[in-house]
Amino acid sequence: MTPDPSVPPHASATAYRKLSVIVPVFNECNTVVEILRRMRAVELPVDLEIVFVDDGSTDGTRQVLQQLGDSTVKVLFQPVNKGKGAAIRRGLEAVSGDVVLIQDADLEYDPEDWTKLLAPMLKGKAKVVYGSRFTGERRNMLFLHWLGNRFLSLVTNVLYNTTLSDMETCYKLFDRQVIDGINLTANRFDFEPEVTAKILRQKIRIYEVPVSYTGREFEEGKKITWRDGFAALATLIKYRFVP
Repeated sequence: MTPDPSVPPHASATAYRKLSVIVPVFNECNTVVEILRRMRAVELPVDLEIVFVDDGSTDGTRQVLQQLGDSTVKVLFQPVNKGKGAAIRRGLEAVSGDVVLIQDADLEYDPEDWTKLLAPMLKGKAKVVYGSRFTGERRNMLFLHWLGNRFLSLVTNVLYNTTLSDMETCYKLFDRQVIDGINLTANRFDFEPEVTAKILRQKIRIYEVPVSYTGREFEEGKKITWRDGFAALATLIKYRFVP
């Protein structure tokens, strides 16, 4: 059978050996221990490395994290708060795995879904996998949050000729060579549209799988705001026309 020219060659099922999970953290002293417990409890077909990056927390998170480092858990500290994107870039400098996942520390996303994210990559079907909150089990978010997320995904699809259901998802899994080949500059939540735009500009197809989601509201500690939505929109438009 002639190979489909639109499908790039993917890694074999035995190519990936270690999953590196980057956990950007800012003022999450009440959840970091629990998210680490959940991450350690996941049974994986690959080795696991966890990299916490504290982004200048002031609520005691830094002190908690200082007690958590061991042979499988690295803890890095940003001197001041620089934003999620800056924390992820710092984490990328420290990881050693050949597959990289972003995991928020706020318990909105369940590490039990990691195996769903890994499956397409381990089977050689993808080099980038996103976990969609809109196709899986979830605690319903407020209408305006839902509308903003769906609007940004629609803009992504129109600008980059794709069909993503959840561009803003935290759960993004990358082949290490893919993410290392992207020049990331975003410091804040605009990491999500920037990395998505630059992956799609490289003609890499993003594979989506359903994940569960238990979203927080602002009174529970949610940090992203409508201002970040406007920044995401500007980022999507910018990278559609700027290399």
